[in-house]
Amino acid sequence: MRTVGSMREVSLGDSIVASETATLRACIATILEAPLEVVPEPVIEQGGVGFRTVRWLSGRGLGLVPVADAASFAWAGPWIGWVRSTTGRRAVVMYGVPSGIAWDPAGIGELGDGQPEAGFVIAAGDVALALPPAAQAPTTTGAVDGIYLAEAAGEPAQAVDSARALPDLGLEGDRHVTGEGTFPSGLPGSALTLIQSEVCNSFTPQLGPDEHRRNIVTSGIDLDALVGHEFVIGGVRCRGMRLCEPCTVQQGYASRPVLRELVHRGGLRADIVTEGVLRVGDKIRAV
Repeated sequence: MRTVGSMREVSLGDSIVASETATLRACIATILEAPLEVVPEPVIEQGGVGFRTVRWLSGRGLGLVPVADAASFAWAGPWIGWVRSTTGRRAVVMYGVPSGIAWDPAGIGELGDGQPEAGFVIAAGDVALALPPAAQAPTTTGAVDGIYLAEAAGEPAQAVDSARALPDLGLEGDRHVTGEGTFPSGLPGSALTLIQSEVCNSFTPQLGPDEHRRNIVTSGIDLDALVGHEFVIGGVRCRGMRLCEPCTVQQGYASRPVLRELVHRGGLRADIVTEGVLRVGDKIRAV
């Protein structure tokens, strides 16, 4: 087992044949961040997974939800897809909106434009009981290392020294304000995207603005911990809404595979609460 980003990937090892059951078992272990040996050997039955695996998951308050159209399905978190190649059918961990392969326990790699033929989500039996505790707001003070605007989806990201923040809209001159981006504008969490320079610097070469496609690059503060909390950038008040997880759109912009390495490290989506000007060098702190 090894960790890339924050997803604990479970591989099969050289001694295990990459069969349907073996790869499914490894995918379940990966999503649950559990050792492979604690997940029972699944039985693949016509139309689904055998009762033994279902009962084992139900004992943990979980269940399997089939995906009706796996080829077009998208999920911000991990789900399991059945893919087929020259070596046969196997299970892989899918991720993102739109979704792509984030982990292949068989070690075969990406399938190019191949789509899963079926799949399912591991979901909580009772969502209210499964809600994670709110993250404690970070106590450190961070800084704005860079500000980037793009006029439309696919347009180059332009570095600027400052930008006017418009409440509920985004940064003036950016695609999120004009509605020219890949995703709809005006929705909660669509105004502002941030990513940590520490994450960008972990890539070789460094992850650039036309690859990460985020508005603000920060340093010195844990962006994940700002989910559910208000924070200020200089004099502008913002609210952390959710993680900005990677997807195949971002993968398409990048010059190399980045989806897998950005799981849980893709940054933060935030709302802008008050109007003001953001500047490179501004301090960032939780309220």
